[in-house]
Amino acid sequence: MVASACLFLTETSFAQHGQQSANEIMREAMQTAAKENKNVFIIFHASWCGWCHKMDSAINDNSCKDFFYRNYVIRHLVVDEYRDKKSLENPDADELRRKYHGDNEGIPFWLIFDKDGNLLADSQIRPKGASLNTKGENVACPAAEKEVAYFIEVLKKTSQISEAEQTAIQKRFRQNENN
Repeated sequence: MVASACLFLTETSFAQHGQQSANEIMREAMQTAAKENKNVFIIFHASWCGWCHKMDSAINDNSCKDFFYRNYVIRHLVVDEYRDKKSLENPDADELRRKYHGDNEGIPFWLIFDKDGNLLADSQIRPKGASLNTKGENVACPAAEKEVAYFIEVLKKTSQISEAEQTAIQKRFRQNENN
């Protein structure tokens, strides 16, 4: 009986803390980005989030995938899970999202860092000239024309993107509005 209780406590503890922390994921992503000369694309998401799945599907679509994986180290941080799936969340992910004004913004929420950990861009549209420290409006998974145009501008600033890639990404992400 004592052995069963110990096993239960160990399994419960692992289930609650089995996911890598946001800090560990960020550290690994930055190391990989430095080795591969890429930027880091962090996506906050949850298993239940339809728009999160749309974002992943668009990034991994054959028309876009090569571009994204050539330019970015892409990592996901799990947040906002329901009670029965709380164990899927990455410890410290909420704190990181809050640090970059992503709390109360919905998901997906994304950030792009350089290989040294400097924030280059995020998923928030802001008034022209506003800094990244200014809270903006989350575009989440770009779908509407204005959102996709913003996303393309972010990609231009944070990657090597050709006209053909811009067109392919614009076309694919615009499909999200109707799906």
